[in-house]
Amino acid sequence: MNKLSITACHIGFSLISGVGRVRLALMESYFGDLTAAWNAGTTELLRSGIDSGTVHSIEYWRPRIEPERELEKAEKSGVQVLTIADRAYPARLKEIYDYPPVLYIKGTLLQEDELSLAVVGTRKPTVYGRQVTEELVTELSGSGITIASGLARGIDTIAHHTALKNGGRTLAVLGSGVNVIYPAENAALSRRIVENGALISECPVDAGPRAENFPRRNRILSGLTLGTLVTEAGDGSGALITADNALEQNREVFAVPGSILSPQSNGSNRLIQQGAKLVRRASDIMEELNIHAVVGQLEFREILPENDMERQLLKFLAPEPVHIDDVCRASGLPTSMVSSTLAMMELKGMVKQLGGMNYALSRQIKECRTAV
Repeated sequence: MNKLSITACHIGFSLISGVGRVRLALMESYFGDLTAAWNAGTTELLRSGIDSGTVHSIEYWRPRIEPERELEKAEKSGVQVLTIADRAYPARLKEIYDYPPVLYIKGTLLQEDELSLAVVGTRKPTVYGRQVTEELVTELSGSGITIASGLARGIDTIAHHTALKNGGRTLAVLGSGVNVIYPAENAALSRRIVENGALISECPVDAGPRAENFPRRNRILSGLTLGTLVTEAGDGSGALITADNALEQNREVFAVPGSILSPQSNGSNRLIQQGAKLVRRASDIMEELNIHAVVGQLEFREILPENDMERQLLKFLAPEPVHIDDVCRASGLPTSMVSSTLAMMELKGMVKQLGGMNYALSRQIKECRTAV
């Protein structure tokens, strides 16, 4: 059996029913990595703690699927495949219990997208629902908040359109592969989202929409974001599933009150009865989430060292200028490596070049050192 890449192994196991977060963790713990698990026989799989039914499923499907082909298909489509082991995997999504082991990303995920809010609601909004969604999203996206939704008809579509119209970023979490847009009428919208955000799915790139995928994708939508806003939703709306997921994930839930005479507001009104934060304006959300504190946390994280090389060089830098030759001598590292790393650290605002190849710690990194 050919040895697959770690990413391909993640893809392969994700295509086998019954193999999710828990069983992947068991195999990684026992085998050390998933490439060994992918090539393991019955006895070893059972010893890893996998139940016999799932082992049978693995053995049946393993020769029938082609993980490397799926990975190649994604790459040819310009789709990034992220596994839970990747640094770029969304940090907030890692926190939820049932995180997706594999994500397919078409577009770009930026660090600023961690400051995001899910906006969801009915597929058949009233004039009122449309109006409040447009007004709230306009203000939220104008304040630098990334708007996430599910690309469905109705409130989801309005939320995406409004964010883009106001020059904001938006993320769409799909119940199909990122190459299969559902509903088809949102194909043009999806292309705009790719340019100013991302399409996100746990399904293989060419997977069609299936009914069971949509409730599952809602946990990703709520897990990616700081909270979920329901602007208008009736009884049985999928938006209520997203709100329930948000509560289970210890995220905030917000709802816009509607007329007691409108069926489209039954669900959102009930959320408020059950303790969701009543929203009249965007500031209600921003105050509850303490947005300024979240922004500060992201900025703090951004200027901290990202790798061992940056951490090592910081030991030899000071608030006073230090020449690059002195850094090289003290660290024992080659000039080319030190120079390229310092250049990257300068771009991040971690250090300043003061002329003559002299470097000093930036004010922000000094403050972070003090805080830590």
